[in-house]
Amino acid sequence: MSVSLTRSEKLDLRLTREAKLTLSAAALALQCSVSEFVLQSALARAAETLPDRQGFGLYADQWQAFLTALDASPRPMPRLAKMFAANSPFESDPAS
Repeated sequence: MSVSLTRSEKLDLRLTREAKLTLSAAALALQCSVSEFVLQSALARAAETLPDRQGFGLYADQWQAFLTALDASPRPMPRLAKMFAANSPFESDPAS
C-alpha cells in the first residue's frame, strides 16, 4: 500500500535566465520536471546540512565527560557579572 502525500505548500523563486536554463537542462537529463528536480535537490542539500545541527553522537567515555561537564559548577565570570550589574541603556534610570 502506498501513501500519497498531498503537496499543499508553494515556494516561489526568482532566478536568472542562466540559472533557469541550467536547472531545466539538469531536469531534462534526469527526465523529470524542473519543479521535481529543484525540490529533490533542495531536500538532498537540507539532509546534508541539518544532521550536525540536530544531534550528535559520542562514544561512552566522551558521553561521560560531557555529562560531567554539564553537572560541574559554573566557573566564576566576573566580567559577565559586571555587565549584568550595570544599568541597561534601554531602560530608564529609576533615579531620574
